[in-house]
Amino acid sequence: MSSVAIVDPEQLRARAPRRRLTVADYHRMGDAGILHEDDRIELIDGELFQMASIGTPHMAVVIRLTSRFGALAADRFLVSTQNSIEIPPFSEPQPDIVLLRPRADAYWGARPTPADALLVVEVADSSLAWDRNVKVPMYGRFGVVESWLVDIEHRTITVFLDPGPEGYRSSAEVREGAVSPSCLPDIAIRIDDLFPG
Repeated sequence: MSSVAIVDPEQLRARAPRRRLTVADYHRMGDAGILHEDDRIELIDGELFQMASIGTPHMAVVIRLTSRFGALAADRFLVSTQNSIEIPPFSEPQPDIVLLRPRADAYWGARPTPADALLVVEVADSSLAWDRNVKVPMYGRFGVVESWLVDIEHRTITVFLDPGPEGYRSSAEVREGAVSPSCLPDIAIRIDDLFPG
């Protein structure tokens, strides 16, 4: 009688060949009705990921940041809240906030890309590890000049600068005082203004 080796199915799945979805595939899925506007799905490196649900602290911080940035925007930048940016050919994340370079069509004709982003902001509570280890490094690899990670639990903003092939080469955690985007140094976001108490 011969014995049959038992292999862990997860190991088999990890080694199985995969077909990565492109941004074009992702859009075709939306056009075909497979994905809907209200689905909280992101395309990251060719795979679809369910986004974490938005709790009230997350929502409140996004509203406060959007309000502050919006009040200071004038004609210098556009504020995009929870809209996607295209990172061809395999990613289309949905950051919480992106400060975009102004464009005559206000992005009517095409989604913004990393070259259009002055600042990307991710607000994290349950998604902290995902945002810190997957999304923020991806923004750096594709040339987003600056990203902020707002950590609700620890009441901090980590500023990521100097994008490169492995992600960002520089980061600093801010626990008190204010932080300003490097390209908009006159705009100050006070840590105390984001969090109650």
